[in-house]
Amino acid sequence: MTTLKDRLKDDLTAAIKARDELRSATLRMTLAAVTKEEVAGKTARELSDDEVQKVITREAKKRREAAEAFDKGGRAESAERERAEHGVLDEYLPKQLSDDELNALVGDAVTEAKAAGAEGPRAMGQVMKIVNPKVAGRAEGGRVAAAVKRALAE
Repeated sequence: MTTLKDRLKDDLTAAIKARDELRSATLRMTLAAVTKEEVAGKTARELSDDEVQKVITREAKKRREAAEAFDKGGRAESAERERAEHGVLDEYLPKQLSDDELNALVGDAVTEAKAAGAEGPRAMGQVMKIVNPKVAGRAEGGRVAAAVKRALAE
């Protein structure tokens, strides 16, 4: 069993014992998503820590998007609940890159791509190939793409 999955299970047990409804419900949903991912496909398998991390990232993104949708729909209480669940999941995610750190990584990748002969907006794919492994879970794809577009436009 993965250590991250073990940590989720242990934290769920502690949350249940502490009668922390928000935390226990959030961790249950996350563990259900992990289990669903494990049994998806032709054969069941054990997820690695990286794969569990991706599931948690996906769940956190769902919470953030749901909070935005509830805000637009005028359902502040539901939006607040989604934000609280996102906060619980944030504890299991790597620290996100600041805008300055992201821009520095993107700048280096643009320089590297230009040295390889890539020019203008069409170099986006090449730059993304260089920068994505360096960012790996520490910044959302949309944020990275926007930073790359800005850097290529300069």
